[in-house]
Amino acid sequence: MSEARAVAALEAAGIPFEISRYGRAGSLRESAELRGIDPSQVVKSLVVRRGEGDYLFVLVPGDRTISWAKLRALLGVKRVSMPDAEVAREVTGYERGTITPFGSSHPWPVIADERVLGGPASLGAGAHGVSATVDGDALVEVLGAQVADVTDPLPAERV
Repeated sequence: MSEARAVAALEAAGIPFEISRYGRAGSLRESAELRGIDPSQVVKSLVVRRGEGDYLFVLVPGDRTISWAKLRALLGVKRVSMPDAEVAREVTGYERGTITPFGSSHPWPVIADERVLGGPASLGAGAHGVSATVDGDALVEVLGAQVADVTDPLPAERV
């Protein structure tokens, strides 16, 4: 059901997308290989809590991690955090590993790391082992995402 909601939201957004079904992957590298893309083109849709009842999506390239200092500075807040899995599900309608802004149960604001632009972006599509690949520029535009440098590189052993 969650996958159908994500696909319907992608269709309603009017951007071209391609759905890939590849099963569960054990690592970022394996996920990228199964999708036929570079790990940097896997885009994690992370839910971040800014305050009580106030969340946002942060789109992070697979080979990078949120820079909490950069994100706090951008938002002008002293504290942000990631909710636990149950809260993430409650505020998006998706479980971790499947989260996407498309079809979320609430239209939270979106921040996209600047590296999402300029190429394909493969993000969760509402079910484990399912992704939607879109143009990164179109993704940012259709979501009305704020674009900023909000990440740091992952250590090579984690890519």
